[in-house]
Amino acid sequence: MAEVEIHTAHHHDGDTFGQSVGILVGIIGILLSVVTILSHREHTEAVVHKTEANDQWAYYQAKKIREHTDEVGIAVINALAADATRAGTVSKLQQEQNKYAADSAEIQKVAEDRDAESRHSERRALRFDLGEGLLELGLVMSSLYFLSRRRFFVGLGSVAAIIGTVLGILGWLA
Repeated sequence: MAEVEIHTAHHHDGDTFGQSVGILVGIIGILLSVVTILSHREHTEAVVHKTEANDQWAYYQAKKIREHTDEVGIAVINALAADATRAGTVSKLQQEQNKYAADSAEIQKVAEDRDAESRHSERRALRFDLGEGLLELGLVMSSLYFLSRRRFFVGLGSVAAIIGTVLGILGWLA
């Protein structure tokens, strides 16, 4: 029985535009991976900042509770104690109350700063996410050229990839 040879050679030499599209798809893939990594890292940063802010707000609440407890203690001592014994205790409680008020103001500032950092990271992450989505769209649309041989898909994919890249750069610069 004679052997039948089937030649399935791929003729890419004649399609220089297809080779260019292949390179373009590779470049879009590289950009996509960079923006995706930046997006994930920025989301992590936002969570870290939010957690730090929440910790600071809890610490702030604890200081405010202590401040209020001293305020109540002063009121109770003033109502129940004799003049000779209450002066020292009231003075001590007032000093603590003032210290807690000062501490809580500093802690509040730190918590507000962490909240601002979290919001900033979330805005950056949104830009990265949009850039990532448009780069994915550009990758898929450009790849459709290989199935349809229509240059329209490459043009549409290139526009999406350019916008996605710009959004990624804007997220990085923000």
